[in-house]
This record gives sequence, structure tokens and C-alpha cells, in this order.
Amino acid sequence: MKKGQSYEGYVESVAFPAKGIVVVEGEENKAVVKNVLPGQRIQFRVTKKRKGKAEGVLETVMEKSEDEVDAVCPHFGICGGCNYQNLPYEKQLELKARQVEKLLNEVYISKGREIEYSFEGIKKSPQQYGYRNKMEFSFGDEYKDGPLSLGLHKRGGFYDIVPVTECKIVDHDYRLILQTVLQFFGERNIPYFHRVKLSGYLRHLLVRKAAKTGQILVALVTSSDAAGLPCDEKALLDEFLKQLLSLEQEKKLEGTFAGILHTVNDSVADVVKADRNEILYGQDYFFEELMGLKFKISQFSFFQTNSLGAEVLYDTARNYILESAGGMADQIVFDLYSGTGTIAQMMAPVCKKVIGVEIVEEAVEAAKKNAELNGLHNCEFIAGDVLKVIDDISEKPDFIILDPPRDGIHPKALQKILDYGVSHIVYISCKPTSLARDLDAFLERGYKMEKACCVDMFPATANVETVCLLSKLHEAKHHVNVTVDMDEMDITSAESKATYEEIKKYVAEHNDGMKASSLNIAQVKA
Repeated sequence: MKKGQSYEGYVESVAFPAKGIVVVEGEENKAVVKNVLPGQRIQFRVTKKRKGKAEGVLETVMEKSEDEVDAVCPHFGICGGCNYQNLPYEKQLELKARQVEKLLNEVYISKGREIEYSFEGIKKSPQQYGYRNKMEFSFGDEYKDGPLSLGLHKRGGFYDIVPVTECKIVDHDYRLILQTVLQFFGERNIPYFHRVKLSGYLRHLLVRKAAKTGQILVALVTSSDAAGLPCDEKALLDEFLKQLLSLEQEKKLEGTFAGILHTVNDSVADVVKADRNEILYGQDYFFEELMGLKFKISQFSFFQTNSLGAEVLYDTARNYILESAGGMADQIVFDLYSGTGTIAQMMAPVCKKVIGVEIVEEAVEAAKKNAELNGLHNCEFIAGDVLKVIDDISEKPDFIILDPPRDGIHPKALQKILDYGVSHIVYISCKPTSLARDLDAFLERGYKMEKACCVDMFPATANVETVCLLSKLHEAKHHVNVTVDMDEMDITSAESKATYEEIKKYVAEHNDGMKASSLNIAQVKA
């Protein structure tokens, strides 16, 4: 295969995340093409060729997969938000489960280890559509020099913005707010912030909504460049606020506004951050409920983007913990990469103390307030990098919970975590390739994976959460009490008593090659 040329091929399988493995007739090597389904026959163009490995982009689907269906979203295939809307939900689940199990199994196979853990499949999201509780929409144009657009980036593009006014992974309120904001600024010819020219005003629209309380937080993110506006900035924001509030007043929304903010961001990077915040209405936070606990969430608080799915995820993790640890009343639990302390607060009622470590200071402050809100007084939250902070914690954990960012755990931090030698660890991962990499280090340090389970937190996308339970293989747990009948032994000593060395030899010969030196010979029967 040559770079720049088009080929036809058959999608043999799809690896995480959404990487189609394509077989081309007459070619020895296979190609990797994203955003395809197993069983499709496609035409693709090779974009990269290195060391015999080819990568390509999809040009057209020549023959559909037998499992393929029509997507419910009109934006599917154009916007980059979803990968699998053209696959029935049960098939999506099967595909993700296979991908994760394969990644985990390969860790064992690559080192010649026996696969001995229990893979418990995948749990579905309580909602297939309208499940997201947070969206970051971008301002731009749908095509070069086109009219103002507000939505998500075009698949494979950096600049073109698809106005996802019919997006199906969010609910009615998100779509209505997006349409209202786009129409408002479009009618007034307000310029968007151009990332190349570094000029313009409109940057992002952040919308968050609680699944349980229905409270909505909206943040309009702009640059500070108000000089080019066709009107006074304050008057514009007042009109914007009035337009949004009319949605609630006219009962067009299903939820209610908790707060509406104006965020100023002059960063060159295309990220949602704040140089300055102004509350236009209400407050800069809202409340969500999860597993009987209440959480105060601000504009930038980390919180799982699928609230109902998070309950499934955390319930799975909690069951793994309680099943493995038994009574935890006197135990100290470390919740590393603790975010806003959701898992820590879930464990607090059943253990002596939980210590959470999180690098984002705002998340730590939110965790402290949430713990106070829920009347939990045995939680301690520390702001800092896990790699540096755990050296300064005087307490030693009896149990560790890990929920790291997508790239997994820093190798040096992982070794420090392993040095604690706790009996059980629960690892929650949002990126199974990172989990597979870290799993290898756990196995090398004497841990075994007892079981693993996927939770589909992101229907229609290529992403999936995985929970696994790891246990320490202590040598003492593999000692065997052996009863030896002296009549069966070849006794050579003058006193007709077997020596310790003879007993060791006998045990070694009668226990499937196990090393006798590792056995606890508890009783010798004469």
C-alpha cells in the first residue's frame, strides 16, 4: 500500500478506540482505518505508511455490515461526537466488551502468563440517549467564511463547526439552549474568536444539567476583545440573559436555571477556562444527587458526564471493594485521583477514614464542601500530584482505589502505590489501553487481577469505563498443610524417623512439582 492511494478492503475487526483493522486483497499487511464497523467493505485512502504499517481515512462504505442500522441523529458521520450510532445498542455493548477483554488478555499472553481472571462482561447505561450532563459547544463557522455556527467540531476537522441542533446524546434543554444562543448572536452578527487571527469575541458555550435535580448551569465563554462588537458589551449580555431566562419563564425548558455566567478566556488554546468570571444570574454552581449523596458542582468541577451511568459504575466498584475487603470499619482507604471526592464519600460510611488525593485544587475544595454537605467527617482531601503527595502522608492504607485520568498512572507514582503492598486495589479506568499498560506493572509486582467489568458510560461513542479488582499474592496464602503417613516413606535413618529434608523431598514429589521449601509442613503422622 502506498501513501496517497485509495484501496478497497474488508473490516475484519475494530480495536479500541474505533480503530478498524482492514484486510486488502493482495496486500500482506493490514491497514488501520477509524470510524468503521466490523463486516463493512470500504474504500479508504492511505494517509500514513511507516514500517510496513498503513493508516487511512474512510472515503466511502461500499457494503454495509450485516449489523448496521440507520443512525437516529441527522448529524451522525458529520460531527465527531459519536462513532457507533449506526450499530444497535446491544451490538455496541458486545463490541466494547470484546475490545476490553482482548486488551486485558493480551497483557497475560505477551508475558506467557495464564489467563485466570473472571471477565464479567459489560453493564449498559440506564439511558442510551440524552444521557450527558455536560457539553462544551464551540463557536465558529460551518465552512470557511460561512455564517456563525455553534456546536461540535466536524469529524476529522479542526476549524469547521457542525451546528448539532438535533444532537441525541443530550436532552431537549441542551438543544433548545443551543438553538436559542446561536440564533441570538447570529442575528446580531457577533464575531466568533478566530484561532488563527486571534481576534473575535464568541468562544464556547458550556451547558451542565443535573439528571436528578434538573438544575442547569450555563456559561458563555468569550474573549475580552469587545472593541469589535457592533454594540455595547454590557447591553449585549443583558439582552442575552433576558433571552435565556425567557425559555424558563415561558416554560419551554424541562429543567430550571441555577446560574448563568459570563466567562472571559484569552488563552490561545482552544479550551474552556476562565481568566475572569461574572455571574449574570443566580449562582455559579448547581446540585446533583448520586447514590443518596448530594454534590455541589461548579463550572469546572470534574463529575462523570453520565449521572445515571455513574451510579452503575460506582455501585460496581463499591461491590468489588466490599466483597473483597469484608468488614472495613477499622480500615484506612486511599482514593487516589479522587476528583470531587465522589468515590471517597461513597466509602466513608463503611470505613475508618478515607484520604483522597487530587491534583486539581478546585476539585479538592469541592470535595471538602461536598463531604461537609453530606455530613461525612472521616474524609480528608489533599491537593497535589499523587507522585509527590503520598510520600508526605503519615497514614498507611489498608485498601486503595485508583481512578486516574485517561493516560493512566505515572510509572513512578505507580511504583510508590505498589510499595504499600495492600491486599486489594480497585482500579477504575476510562481508557482500557492505559489500564492494560498499568496492569502489566501490577502483575510484575505480585498482584493478580481477580475480575473485571465494563460499564458503558458513553453510548454511541467509542469510550467505555472498566473496573477491575486486583489482589496481592502473598506467599503465606499459598502455604499448604500436609499430612504425611510415615508408612509410605522410605525411612533411612537409624531411629526410623524422617528428617526434614526427606519430608521436603516427599512433599515436592507429591504436590505437582510445587517447591517444598515454600510449604508449611504442619503435621507428621507416625
